[in-house]
Amino acid sequence: MILVIDNHDSFVHNLARYIRLAGMETVVIRCDRIDATEVRRMAPLGILLSPGPKRPQDAGCCIDVIRTLGPSIPILGVCLGHQAIGHALGGDVIKVAPVHGRSSLIAHDGQSVFQGCPNPMRVARYHSLAIAPQSLPEDLIVTATTIADSQQTAGCASPIVMAIRHRVWPLMGVQFHPESVLTTEGFRIIANFVTLAKSFASTQGGCDVCRPSDQSQLVP
Repeated sequence: MILVIDNHDSFVHNLARYIRLAGMETVVIRCDRIDATEVRRMAPLGILLSPGPKRPQDAGCCIDVIRTLGPSIPILGVCLGHQAIGHALGGDVIKVAPVHGRSSLIAHDGQSVFQGCPNPMRVARYHSLAIAPQSLPEDLIVTATTIADSQQTAGCASPIVMAIRHRVWPLMGVQFHPESVLTTEGFRIIANFVTLAKSFASTQGGCDVCRPSDQSQLVP
């Protein structure tokens, strides 16, 4: 079972539907109606932290879930959930030029949730906050960024962090929205996460694909 922690998002059930289409049962629970202790008791194979309308510090149990369960349960953060990962582990979440309901080209490292995805690829963006790459702790690596044409379209002079991953924990996040039709490989990304969660569980935490080498880091 994949637990979807809902940060009061209007389209969270589209993410849950993708998980079910990938062959995994889901449970959806609001972020302010559960805590990390109860999440651990549920023993999910993986956790998806949904998008939402607020800032990471307002995302209910998400920060505690990341810090407490990040080493032992695969977690994928989407948009706000992605920002929560950066915030929980010491990174800064900053204001950027708003991009809502538009697609952007990103470059990625082809690993983890990006396995089998074309590179570059188009993704849907709905955000005005992003993780500041220079603020990330050493254990969090940037695995996808916007590329030139998308930066110019959005009024940004430098790449925006579009995905991160922990060097050791099965912990990853994407700033964009896999559940949107504007993301060309959205289902593949969710299906890859389901595969990672199954693999991690079957090896009792020994999933090598969740532990990329230093060479996987993108340099913005």
